[in-house]
Amino acid sequence: MNIVYFDNNATTMVAPEVFESMRPFFCDNYGNASSMHSFGGSVAKAVSNAREQVASLLGCDASEIIFTSGGTESDNAAIMGTLVSVPDRRKIITTRVEHPAVLEVCRSLEGHGYEVVEIGVDKNGRVDMDQLTEAIDDDTALVSVMYANNETGTIFPVEKIAEMAAAKGVAFHTDAVQAVGKLDINLSKSAIHVLSMSGHKLHAQKGVGILYVKKGTRLTPFMQGGHQEGGRRAGTENVPAIVGLGKACELAAENMEKEKTFVRALRDSLEKGILETCPDSFVNGDVENRLVNTTNISFEFIEGEAILLMMDRYGICASSGSACTSGSLEPSHVLRAMGVPFTAAHGSIRFSLSRYNTQAQVDFVIDKVPAVINRLRELSPFVTK
Repeated sequence: MNIVYFDNNATTMVAPEVFESMRPFFCDNYGNASSMHSFGGSVAKAVSNAREQVASLLGCDASEIIFTSGGTESDNAAIMGTLVSVPDRRKIITTRVEHPAVLEVCRSLEGHGYEVVEIGVDKNGRVDMDQLTEAIDDDTALVSVMYANNETGTIFPVEKIAEMAAAKGVAFHTDAVQAVGKLDINLSKSAIHVLSMSGHKLHAQKGVGILYVKKGTRLTPFMQGGHQEGGRRAGTENVPAIVGLGKACELAAENMEKEKTFVRALRDSLEKGILETCPDSFVNGDVENRLVNTTNISFEFIEGEAILLMMDRYGICASSGSACTSGSLEPSHVLRAMGVPFTAAHGSIRFSLSRYNTQAQVDFVIDKVPAVINRLRELSPFVTK
């Protein structure tokens, strides 16, 4: 069976060029980048080059890049490191639609004396700017708002929010895991203080990411020990993954226009084909301001998990907007925050594409999905027969 992989917001394939860039650092150039000898020194140069490649994509200085194990560590480090640096402030502002790597950390801090304000969104997933503006005060330690939502693709006005926070002397962090490689980002001209990204969302391997920290930003190290990463993140460098991430960032810069044109065209074709052939379906999120690779479609009166299972029989990979937790089916927290009707929130499917997808794959999915939806509605007790 051929696999049609439309789940790239979950993870991406490692680009062949990335894999080849990593290969020598497993068995040939395996030295420790922190060693004093020349064998380790050559590895350190490779890490330095990767840092420059990442910085080039983000439009910042290489010294502002800290390598981490991925987006979750970067988010945790950004939040905890900022709070420790401003112990006299006890308020955190975020949104109701953040990734759990941000939302769960913030919520856990409520038990440690912090006030956490979760800003709402409208029916299109757009953040309530009036509520956010009103929430920022002299006790605010951190504002953390994602760059683009992982479920709907909705893009947030992070540059504007960062400027608002900076004007009030408040640190601003953005989880840019889904945005990097898809959107033009120039941090040298930005008020963003701290930014997180993850390699496996842009065709690098899993288990590597970065934390950008603008020069002059106070951030206490999240992991302490050795002197690696300029003393800002202890632990022996994962050199193959770092080198691969650097190459992936280089490729992302080269393919940015392809993301904006080719991938967008594939997404639009898929979305149009499904909506035209599947009654009682609609797109979730801000269709005018979203990632070019993402569409989140609700199919009313049926369960997303059932859709995924039936699509899987055809080798189609996507994600559901709902999740099983503690034995009960709960709709996505993102869709709940947007006020998506219960009959549709359970039946939401996220399709997320990449530059490695094809129009033939899109046509295949458009051909198979209507039969899946029709069959499930025939079995649904919520559909009037």
